[in-house]
Amino acid sequence: MPSLAVLLIISLVVFYLAHRFYGRLLAKLFGLDSTKVTPAHEHEDGQDYVPTNRFYLLSQHFSAISAAGPIAGPIIAGMMFGWGPAFWWIMIGCIFIGAMHDFAALIGSVRHGACSVAQILRSYLNPRSYAAFTLFIWLALILVVVAFTDITANAFVYALDVAMPNTGGNGVPAERVQISGGSVASSSMMYLGLSLLMGVVVKLWNPPLWLVTVIFVPAVGVAIWAGPHLPLTMVAPGDIPNLYWAWGILIYCGIASMLPMWLLLQPRGYLGGFFLYLTLGGGFLGLLWANPEIQWPEFTGFMGGEHDNVPLVPFLFITIACGACSGFHGLVCSGTTSKQIDRETDAHLVGYGGMLLEGVVALLALACVMHLSTDSELASAGPDKIFGVGVGSFLHELGIPIQFAVTFGMLAFATFVYDTLDVCTRLARYLFVEFTGWRTKTAGVVGTVISLAVPAWIVSQRIADASGNTMPAYKVVWPLFGSINQLLAALTLVGLSLWLAKSKRGLLIRTMVGVPMIFMMAVTVTALVLQIYARDELLLRSLGIVLLGLALWITTEAALSLWYGRPAKEANPDAT
Repeated sequence: MPSLAVLLIISLVVFYLAHRFYGRLLAKLFGLDSTKVTPAHEHEDGQDYVPTNRFYLLSQHFSAISAAGPIAGPIIAGMMFGWGPAFWWIMIGCIFIGAMHDFAALIGSVRHGACSVAQILRSYLNPRSYAAFTLFIWLALILVVVAFTDITANAFVYALDVAMPNTGGNGVPAERVQISGGSVASSSMMYLGLSLLMGVVVKLWNPPLWLVTVIFVPAVGVAIWAGPHLPLTMVAPGDIPNLYWAWGILIYCGIASMLPMWLLLQPRGYLGGFFLYLTLGGGFLGLLWANPEIQWPEFTGFMGGEHDNVPLVPFLFITIACGACSGFHGLVCSGTTSKQIDRETDAHLVGYGGMLLEGVVALLALACVMHLSTDSELASAGPDKIFGVGVGSFLHELGIPIQFAVTFGMLAFATFVYDTLDVCTRLARYLFVEFTGWRTKTAGVVGTVISLAVPAWIVSQRIADASGNTMPAYKVVWPLFGSINQLLAALTLVGLSLWLAKSKRGLLIRTMVGVPMIFMMAVTVTALVLQIYARDELLLRSLGIVLLGLALWITTEAALSLWYGRPAKEANPDAT
């Protein structure tokens, strides 16, 4: 077996080759044209449609799609089934399914005027299927907002006190690290403040991008250092200690989703992208320097899970959602990113390359498990703590003080989630405006409030387990999140397959999209059926049945349309 360092070097080389050759093949088959006018130029308004430099956009897109999924999924799956199955699904799934899905969703949206994946489906089916898909997407976004709001709020409340892995021994106590939730909260608030300041500076004075980078990226490091010295503590009384933070995060999401892209989303995405690049670069450098032994089992069996004994197939493929393939990415690609593509050819780097970067995040998260021993204190901790301490321990190998290094890792996790939350809310607003046809600022406000009302209600409820202990809200909705997210990817591929078929594209590109569509549909429908059967909670079972019914309806309509050769309705004449 190769060492952890060698295994990850090989993985990075394979990802590079995939981007260079398979990504270029996709770009050629989709016929990317740098001379075509993109929606960002055609509808430029300074609010949502903003032509953006591809490297600036890559950072923003990468930070938007890289939520808790590529961290939590590989860590959970690695612990359930061993690191081997998780590693191979990340590699194969990311290259041939996830990156292809993101690229195709992005260019498909650009070719249809930067509309949503639901609107693309409507062009080739009918208003009924469009309404069903829109409802499916909206419910999926609600699940994302609930889960990630609660996870972030927990990180701002609960302290970390854990022994560092691979330290101590021979009578020497293990090195411990202690970080308060208030420290992470304080650093996060300063990070958002820096993003707003950067947006204003760029808008008013338009300085060179290198100068902005040199000033503001190091300032994020200052925020990380200052966090533990200026902790921001806010604990709600009662059974839900993170309630105030959860409400505050949702209010932030509402405001941030209504702000012009230049003021917060773009600068925060750029800073977040650099921050995440530093996380990946520093983490991998430290890992290569230390080259820790792989201690976690490569394979633990075909059945896994601490409480629910679930089969590897299909649950491996829905547990590692965002790290290999994610339906949420299609919403980002067709929601915010497609409205900022400067040239069609930029989709290769942003769409395909952005997903490969997320695969690198997933590999780093999995490495945080691989170097643990089965009796480690961290083995029973949450994914946020495993990632934060794992990345911190790798950075510590480079001589970075342990307190700063672990705070850096914890803030990286929070940044992944933060950057996704307000993008989710913005996407929900887009859906509301697009579906209702009510295209005013009032419509945007109404759509935002409606989309945040349900998460606000859920996180405010005391949710107890069978023993009467209060459960985090994200744990209630998380069982369905992976299935719904992957099913959304399958439905996105259904819409894209219809577009390719109706526009008479070649057999090769239709196969490259169609085969992953069939695979994702098969594994996710199977997983969702098993979850519906296994759940005792009426709410989760009912929601699962509704979402499964919507998905089967859309798929049946699409199959009938292809079988009977129904003409496209309201198709964009420039879509081909």
